[in-house]
Formats: sequence, structure tokens, C-alpha cells
Amino acid sequence: MLVLAGTPIGNLGDASRRLVEALTGAALLAAEDTRVAHRLLAGLGVEARPRVVVVNEHTERGRVDELVAAAREQDVVLVTDAGMPTVSDPGYALVRAAIDAGVQVTAVPGPSAVLTALALSGLPTDRFVFEGFAPRKAGERARFLGALAAEPRTVVLFESPNRTAALLDAMIEAFGPDRRAVVARELTKLHEEVVRGTVAELAAWAADGVRGEVVVVLAGAEPAPASFDDALAAVRDRVAGGARLKEATAEVAAATGLSRKALYDAALAARS
Repeated sequence: MLVLAGTPIGNLGDASRRLVEALTGAALLAAEDTRVAHRLLAGLGVEARPRVVVVNEHTERGRVDELVAAAREQDVVLVTDAGMPTVSDPGYALVRAAIDAGVQVTAVPGPSAVLTALALSGLPTDRFVFEGFAPRKAGERARFLGALAAEPRTVVLFESPNRTAALLDAMIEAFGPDRRAVVARELTKLHEEVVRGTVAELAAWAADGVRGEVVVVLAGAEPAPASFDDALAAVRDRVAGGARLKEATAEVAAATGLSRKALYDAALAARS
């Protein structure tokens, strides 16, 4: 089978017993970086070293057939430098090919920078969206953030330390200075730091430079206040669709926060 193995994102002590067992039993280890993989094996005390091949953004598609064929006969374990394969890391093409070929795919869950930063952020966690890395070029980044301006869910982003300040400055332009956000860096490592505030406050903090692996968590947009005319039009649409006026006004009032009685009275007046 193909085994997607989550690896520590910083602290080797976060490695699970299942991860050690998977690495010990692997006949073939597909790794984003062989040097990182060998350090992981040594750090976890894995003595029965599997054969290691490189699977990164440059080599993945060229390795797919070989690895899928190998996974038909033996366990192939896929690891990235940190965290879960396929999440802003190599692995998707291999997983898709294995599934299409009828090869069993399983996972050894492990630490996640996305979920760790989200949990530490203090921002809503019931609904969130992961957007990977923001574009590097200023114009593309501005359009990318513009598309998130009305996103109501908490947004999680990865960013390189040398572009974090530029991202936060662009967020001020896209969302205004007062949107809440969090920068989490060096998660689970010795110098872990979680900085919370408005995007303006975080931009000022980051202006002198940021070090380490960075995750940015952005609060979702507050819902725009509903206009009474739009709400009344929504009531009429529901009634035209077969709803009773009382039910339609109750639904729209609950969705918008507007007065049910005011909507009901206005809809009745419009009828007459």
C-alpha cells in the first residue's frame, strides 16, 4: 500500500509510535529531501533503513509509475520535510495515481502547522479555509487577497519569513487596518512565537524582519449589514416561490437580523 506519513513540524518528540513503526517496516521511503529523511530516521532510532527516493515538486510526476508499481507489492511510505504530505507539499499526484490504479492508500496522522496555528490563534475554528502560500508578485497577491475580502471563514496561510511583512502590508490595503490576524512562527520549536493583533499592528511588528517558519491566520470578514430593500426583495422571492408570507418574513428576518414585523408589514403594504 501507499502510506502517507505525517512527520513532526519542529519538535521530534511529536513523532508517534505509529510513525516509527511505519518507517521501520517500510521497504521504500519516498521523501521530499533525502537528507531530511535520513536525519528523521536517525533521530527516531530507525535502524532498518529503507531505500529512499526523492519525491519533490520537480520529480513527483516522473516517479509516479515506479512508486505505484512498488506499492502494489510492498509498503511505500511517503514523507515530506514536515507535516502531512499533499498539504502544500508533494504527494497529490502520487495519491491520485495510486487511487486510480486501485492501490490502497492510508495515512499515519501527524502534526499539522495549519491546525496547530488555527488552534493557537484564538480566532474562530468552527469554519476555516486553507489557502496555501499567497502569490509572490504584488499585483497577483493583491488580487488573491481581494478575492478573500468577503470570506466569512477564518483563513489560514503559509508564508516565507522574508515576505511576511509584505503580505501583512498588502492585507492592510485589502481588508483595512483593523482586521484581526495572528502570525505563528517556529511552531513546536524552541523559539515558538504567536503574535496576535490587527493586521496593522502585525505589519508594524514584522517591519524589522521575521525569522522561521510562518503561518498567518486571518479572521473572517464580518457580514455586511443587510439593506431593508434587499431583504424585502428576498421575502417577495420566497413568496413567489410558494412560501407563505409569514414563513418568508421569519426566514429573512432570522438571516438578516432585521425586524420580522417590519418586513411583514412592508410586504403587506407592497401587496396592496
